[in-house]
Amino acid sequence: MKAFAKGGIIISHSLKAIVAGVDFGSDSVRVIMANPYSGDTISSASQYYKRWAKGEYCSPIHSQFRQHPLDYIESFISAFREALTEVGENAGVLLKGIGIDTTGSTPCPVDEYGTPLALLDSFSENPNAMFHLWKDHTAIEEAKELNDILSKQTIDYTKFQGTYSSEWFWAKILRTIRVDKEIKSAAYTWVEHADWFPNLLTGNTYPNSMYRSSCAAGHKALWHSEFNGLPAKECLSTLDSYLGLIVDRYEQRPKNADTAIGTISEEWSNILGINKQTIISGSSFDAHAGAVGAGITPNTLVKVAGTSTVDMLIAKPEEVRGKDLRHICGQAEDSIIPGYTGIEAGQAAFGDIYAWYKELLIWPIRNYLESSTILTKQQKNRMLKEYSDNLLFDLEKAIRTDIGKQEQIVSLDWFNGRRYPVLNENVKGSISGLSLGTTAPDIYQSLILATIFGSKKIFNSWINNGFKIDKLILIGGISQKSPYIMQLMADILNRPIMVCQEEQVCAKGASIYASVASGIYEDIPTAQQAFCPPYQADYIPDTKNRNDYEAAYHKYLELGESIESIS
Repeated sequence: MKAFAKGGIIISHSLKAIVAGVDFGSDSVRVIMANPYSGDTISSASQYYKRWAKGEYCSPIHSQFRQHPLDYIESFISAFREALTEVGENAGVLLKGIGIDTTGSTPCPVDEYGTPLALLDSFSENPNAMFHLWKDHTAIEEAKELNDILSKQTIDYTKFQGTYSSEWFWAKILRTIRVDKEIKSAAYTWVEHADWFPNLLTGNTYPNSMYRSSCAAGHKALWHSEFNGLPAKECLSTLDSYLGLIVDRYEQRPKNADTAIGTISEEWSNILGINKQTIISGSSFDAHAGAVGAGITPNTLVKVAGTSTVDMLIAKPEEVRGKDLRHICGQAEDSIIPGYTGIEAGQAAFGDIYAWYKELLIWPIRNYLESSTILTKQQKNRMLKEYSDNLLFDLEKAIRTDIGKQEQIVSLDWFNGRRYPVLNENVKGSISGLSLGTTAPDIYQSLILATIFGSKKIFNSWINNGFKIDKLILIGGISQKSPYIMQLMADILNRPIMVCQEEQVCAKGASIYASVASGIYEDIPTAQQAFCPPYQADYIPDTKNRNDYEAAYHKYLELGESIESIS
């Protein structure tokens, strides 16, 4: 077995075992192979979804985002084989387990065999037959109806998650069966991507006996032991009797991500080139796997800072029992680490806002270059790439740091609605206080402040409701790419920030699931001791502008109240 590198140092290991972590993201799948005894990542590979990359089956203007199951299958096979080959000969023999995380809520209609309808010839090009990506917002009206029904029963089924979102399981189902009667007739039930893929690898996709993820079930389908399962069939059937059938066919009690759900099927063993004793673990959503990979413990907040944000804590059930937290966060049993209540909040747009502004500024350049006759195609492509790669960093360098002495532009981060605190999918982003003296860096600074102020509002709501936060760990692309934004976040939250440097932290969390499911470790906290590095603060709060930031934060809150009053 060949040597491998970690942190720039070549390390030789006589490998006794390998575990794989698979992270299905919004654009691509990432696979790592890890040494479970050292926690080192041996190899990694990624593959973009080719249909998704072309924009197929999506309509952004209608907030429709669908993914074909073949994208998942084909990209997974390619990335997995590449990562396994990079380890060296006999890697497939040493593989002990595969762990998986996915986006969510990303459900799909399936037939009685658990086959996604899009894999059938008659539905292969029908977007409604595909996986409905987490950011699909076509079901806003259905979510409103679900809130009305779920919150007004003898049992308030929204008590653990708060306002039901159009991004979640029941809303997407209800919307689709209303607009597509053929799907309603053909779909035996619906399954989350997080449920379907690990079952696919074991060869058991039968809905009545398949594994169901406690993370997906609790956070998106409202499964809870206090309800003895999902919301009552009679409740959901008031909107459509078909929803009652989904309840009936959801027969398995959800299980933890570190559960051994079976061994790999002979078919998949041959496809991937691995041994037939390989254990397939359960699954979770990507952010939760990232929290595990980053080393979440009680009183540690792990924050994913990417296109959107997800903020996560874990607490013993008795610490949250009896608290009405629905407006500030969602909570589910065993969703991050078994034995704890997983608690999450977040912003619907974070890095997406920076990307929007970048595209806004690039638009005139791109359109000018298309019509230009003085440059070659290669020169145009190189120029556009250089401009795109450096634009946001150049804007950061031009930002004026003393905000107390400049005109105050105030922005809102609600470009994709607001998740927490108090979900409202109808509100929109805003930029206020513009003048003829406003510059592009000024606007960018206001957008950055808005995203961090949104994080501050969530953070404060947790502190004000009795949560203790001793450590703050940031994961995700922005935390690694922008020291400016991270320092500003430390200053505004007035907390030291630790940045997880693991590039594939979600896949690392999934590999931890695999190490527990395959019996190498007893539980996730024990496995984390090998997989997760110790942390020191990367960013210490600078207090010199604290008063100015507090004043700007209150203007952000005032603008939010004003915009919401007219939405």
